[in-house]
Amino acid sequence: MNAIVTVVGQDRVGIIAAVCTKLAGYHVNILDISQTILQGSFTMVMAVDVGGASAPFGELQSALAALGEEMGLSIRIQREEIFNAMHTI
Repeated sequence: MNAIVTVVGQDRVGIIAAVCTKLAGYHVNILDISQTILQGSFTMVMAVDVGGASAPFGELQSALAALGEEMGLSIRIQREEIFNAMHTI
């Protein structure tokens, strides 16, 4: 199953490393990644494969949200079909 991870917040060193390390710890494979910095604001969108994750999806959501809180960022993960439905006009 695929999911979309979004990360938004003030740019700083180590954001990509921290998010990727957390995902790797749960055996989540990164399929695609796009990131940009615009006037100091960091935005990243990742397509990931959670099919082989070592924990339930809800636990992964909580772990990423906690990491975001710790880093002063918004980090969310949504199932791909839900993300697509929310962003389709």
